[in-house]
Amino acid sequence: MLAGTGPAGQVAMISVEEARARILDGIGPLEAVEVPLLEALGQTLAAEVRSSLDIPPLANTGMDGYAVRAADTAGATPATPRELRIAGYLAAGGLYEGSVGPGEAVRIMTGAPIPAGADAVVPFEETDEQEQGAPWREAARPRVRVDVEARPGANIRPAAEDVRSGEVVMRAGTVVGEPQVGVLASLGLARARVVRRPRVAILSTGDELVRPGEPLRPGAIYDANAFSLAAQVLASGGRPQILEVARDTEEALTERIHEGLAGADLLVTSAGVSRGDFDVVKEVLAREGEIGFWTVRMRPGKPLAFGSFRQRHAGGERRVPHLGLPGNPVSAMMTFELFGRAVLYTMLGRDDWERPRVRATASERIDNPDGRRVYARAVVARRARGGYLARLTGPQGSGLLTSMARANGYAICPEDRAAVEPGEECEVLLVGPLEEPEA
Repeated sequence: MLAGTGPAGQVAMISVEEARARILDGIGPLEAVEVPLLEALGQTLAAEVRSSLDIPPLANTGMDGYAVRAADTAGATPATPRELRIAGYLAAGGLYEGSVGPGEAVRIMTGAPIPAGADAVVPFEETDEQEQGAPWREAARPRVRVDVEARPGANIRPAAEDVRSGEVVMRAGTVVGEPQVGVLASLGLARARVVRRPRVAILSTGDELVRPGEPLRPGAIYDANAFSLAAQVLASGGRPQILEVARDTEEALTERIHEGLAGADLLVTSAGVSRGDFDVVKEVLAREGEIGFWTVRMRPGKPLAFGSFRQRHAGGERRVPHLGLPGNPVSAMMTFELFGRAVLYTMLGRDDWERPRVRATASERIDNPDGRRVYARAVVARRARGGYLARLTGPQGSGLLTSMARANGYAICPEDRAAVEPGEECEVLLVGPLEEPEA
């Protein structure tokens, strides 16, 4: 008897949550690798990051202006300005030799270290800088007029204001986003130690499938599943490998499975998991691996297979999880969204795979004819008067892939409701940006 089946070969119906819990049981983060800094974007740090330097290393100016002794500007106003002797010029990246003495100022550019003796920076806008006709480099001048009194510390960024040497800047498990890349770069790091991206082999089965770009023969269809699933893998942080289509023979399917297992962390197949599918697919999957065939209380995407294959290699043997998705394109994408995404995030060491949810008013009826949880493709918009509105993308057949392309959310009708009526609220899983507010 296949795993996941009941008496007389009947397949037990399980909830989305139970199916996901079973799938994630035994799935964990992959090993750590070092990658160039930009490649770490979206990955999880495998070790804490500790700074070896102060940032900034020296006190520096946050403005273009003049480094001064604040006491020398005491009482300065436009009516009673102070004049200081310009002792030098300092650009970012340089160091000023000497110190700022009484009655002196150093012309300084943003980011340059504060010269010794100075304790404030007067911005150009508070001096007579804008009144000078020629650029400084063409006509350096001996004195500057200061129109505003500077307070000690004005426009100075202290040393180690951002990061102190020895400080733990990021913990293991931090997801590297755009700001984190910048912080790592500011620490002088060209590489990051992160959890490795999962490699996902994607296999479509069926004699009727043709690869996009090839001539479409009579009776054939293009293999959309492999590419939509590969796109979902990429969006979830994985590295997809699209295998050649497996024809409906035991030999062809077995060959493709073993081809996909080589180097893969997850094998994803589409078609061949429902009761009406070609029996050879189930037979090969069950023979070659430890596979359970389930029915999940969801629409679209009721049939699901999950298990593992053992892949032998020179170093021994390893377990490769297998996720078997339905063949209908909407069902394949929906089941990957609910189960595959969680698998990849877990392999990446992330636990934030849950999509944001909102409560929205349904503009149309969402039918639930057989007590399954319905995920209706919908366009969700903010309402001008508050709240959200969800309108269906059109017909909801599991073969209508354009319904996924139009949707930015999945409106949910729970298992225990026969329908969500127009004007009623329902929960919506958000998968894209919201539309502009409805009037």
